[in-house]
Amino acid sequence: MNKIQAAITAVGGYVPETKLTNFDLEKMVDTSDEWIRSRTGIVERRILKEPGKATSHMGATAVQAMLERENIDPEDIDLIVVGTVTGDYIFPATANLIADKVGAKNAWGFDVSAACSGFLFALKTGASFIESGQHKKVIVCGVDKMSAITDYTDRNTCIIFGDGAGCVLLEANEEGFGIQDSILRVDGSGREFLYQKAGGSLHPPTAETIANKEHYVYQEGKTVFKFAVTKMADVSYEIMQKNGLTSDSVDWLAPHQANLRIIDATANRMGIDKDKVLVNIQKYGNTTSGTIPLCLWDFEKKFKKGDNLILSTFGGGFTWGSIYIKWAYDPS
Repeated sequence: MNKIQAAITAVGGYVPETKLTNFDLEKMVDTSDEWIRSRTGIVERRILKEPGKATSHMGATAVQAMLERENIDPEDIDLIVVGTVTGDYIFPATANLIADKVGAKNAWGFDVSAACSGFLFALKTGASFIESGQHKKVIVCGVDKMSAITDYTDRNTCIIFGDGAGCVLLEANEEGFGIQDSILRVDGSGREFLYQKAGGSLHPPTAETIANKEHYVYQEGKTVFKFAVTKMADVSYEIMQKNGLTSDSVDWLAPHQANLRIIDATANRMGIDKDKVLVNIQKYGNTTSGTIPLCLWDFEKKFKKGDNLILSTFGGGFTWGSIYIKWAYDPS
């Protein structure tokens, strides 16, 4: 019997209609389009502004479209794993809400909190249920409504983040396609450099935490940039070395879209050409858990069966990692 591997067999995505451009931000904080472009590569980002709509709405919209496109009955879904740090509620899990909204009545699910690494951590987790033979169809979603925790008077963070969702369907493959390997890491000593201070059990919500704006994302930019450049680049190179891949045999790099300079540094460390690097940061900004699956959604038609993909990320707290995938299907 051949080894069972978890293969991506479909992708989906969703971004809100409302655009927040660099020129819009010029009117809100002391910044400029040129400054933002040169330092991040971002031109605009999408914002979910409609009242009553939150993270689960974006995730469910992406999942629903994927299921309809692939003609999959939602009741055939076994498990939904969601990477997010901006769930609709502290509990229940966003995965529960998405399952209800798409009609996945036979599925169970849970959320994974790993900041910008959420999708990769969730992907590895979901894959284990396919590889073990416990489940046949697993949905992994990366989604964040970062506008909900962004301070639009803080020019250090408000230029970076946007809202969006991406998802994939995992199914068993015995032909050698699918997830080949992963390297995932955490270092909690980085927690004070990129985090949301209040709202958890350490600093529950109070009038004081609200007045001090402690429910917004905080980032010490220079420290985070230094760690991200090193860790994301090194782990991407490490997974290549571990699996005998060369710059020529890597077909695509799907990196976390936090900063164009970090993406370029990762590609340079791997020795791969820029035309192999998937970049959509200019359109969406940093959607945290949503960036990598949105890349897969945007560029799906470029992938061919057997292509070698490296997914790479770095997130707050700190979290980072890389996953090596052999693509399982040709573009439709």
